[in-house]
Amino acid sequence: MLPLMSGDAELRVTFFPPLYLQRRIWVLDILRREHISEIVDIGCGEGELLAVLCQPAPSLPPPSSDVLSSTSDATSSAIDPSDLDLHPMRVNGLDISSHTLASAIEDTSPASANASYTRWEPLKVNIWHGGLEVFNPTFVNVECIVATEVYVYSVLRSLAAEFTFFYSFLSSIEHLPDVVLADFAPMILGAYHPRLFLVTTPSYTFNARFSPPGTMKANGFPDPTKRTDRVFRHHDHKFEWTVEEFREWCECVAREWGYDVDMATIGHAQEKDDWGRDEELGGASQVAVFRRLDGDVLATVREKNSALVRDRMKDQTEHHLLAVHNHDAHVRAGKRVSAEEIVKAVVDKFGEWGEAELRLEEIWFVEDIGVMCGGWVEVLIEAIEGSPKFILQTSKDQRRGDWSVLLVGGRKKNTSWSSEHTSDDTYEEVQEEYRPRSHDEDVGFGWDSGIDLSWDISKEDTWGKADTTWTSHSSNNTVDWDSHSTAPWDTPS
Repeated sequence: MLPLMSGDAELRVTFFPPLYLQRRIWVLDILRREHISEIVDIGCGEGELLAVLCQPAPSLPPPSSDVLSSTSDATSSAIDPSDLDLHPMRVNGLDISSHTLASAIEDTSPASANASYTRWEPLKVNIWHGGLEVFNPTFVNVECIVATEVYVYSVLRSLAAEFTFFYSFLSSIEHLPDVVLADFAPMILGAYHPRLFLVTTPSYTFNARFSPPGTMKANGFPDPTKRTDRVFRHHDHKFEWTVEEFREWCECVAREWGYDVDMATIGHAQEKDDWGRDEELGGASQVAVFRRLDGDVLATVREKNSALVRDRMKDQTEHHLLAVHNHDAHVRAGKRVSAEEIVKAVVDKFGEWGEAELRLEEIWFVEDIGVMCGGWVEVLIEAIEGSPKFILQTSKDQRRGDWSVLLVGGRKKNTSWSSEHTSDDTYEEVQEEYRPRSHDEDVGFGWDSGIDLSWDISKEDTWGKADTTWTSHSSNNTVDWDSHSTAPWDTPS
């Protein structure tokens, strides 16, 4: 066993964003890229991820060809996957703690949705109470199941009354004892067999980063199973896998249940390691994407094995459905008006604001205009491009939300100051012969500049450069990271 180091000798290791946000970013990016509309969050806790999924997208997905009169580079570029937003239609959350689910129920209600956005698509949310060992037919063949590390301090405190059941399930695999872990893959990949399964777990390999070579962190938690001399990040962890151990488990269950799997690590320290171990140790969290393989043979084997799992668990009590939320779409969603009506509304908005140049997203977030377009931003682009009243200025180096729309003949206010103009505003007229820059390709239609998207941090282009140390809550059962100048573990899991 390696010698324990004193707290004073611990290395400064900080993460920005904090690990839980980096894991959320990883999940949301995959959901967006894979066009996922149905999600089950296994071990949803207080519903942090669910609350993000319940926020309305700023627009509908690109329309079918019959919605637009014609297509152009500007309208068709929205088809690029990097330009798409999240469009969940059905969201399910499951957790063993009814106490934490109270927060999930509140935060996924229609009243908690971002009022800045019009909801263009309906969404149904189900919140379930129960453990992983119970089969739920609602989860069979869903598009995506997610199981990630979450904060558990408050969960542990709130579970005092039902702690004897806590072993059954909590958020992610490192909390599962052997008897439950053995059923984890058969239930998720076998009985439910989603198209995608996303899982995260702490990397024991990375733990070496918190101390100099040849030493071990002193204030972690010894392996409670006594099978190893490892020191874990949280007292309830039944194991923490090395990169090699996690890879072996992933590849084994993927072969058994007919999946392909990709693994990686995320969450690298901001500080450079003095011993040059950063590349070798990887990130603090391990992540894996399981993709279901197609084929009649695999489907038959999977269904046979799934039937065995379901039969073994047929006598289990059912999950309890605690809440159902229905988020209704706007009554005008998918119902556009004519391009002439849209053009008139946009011209009126230029006049109302006294501007001759606006960004595309400034126009879109005028609620009446979005409603007139039926929720499709491509309809707005088509109307602007097809009208001689406007010039659409695009660039491959800009997000589409930042594209400029200029009103031909309009008077553009010049805000530059000079000593010759101390009181009167000056104006520049937008000339009709002005020609926009060419656009080769779109780099993505993000709506986040100027709109509060704190609920979906994965849409941010930059995370900032502040040297922020993230600390976690303290309790009698956890390490008091606030007593140090660093927050090396970031979260208990």
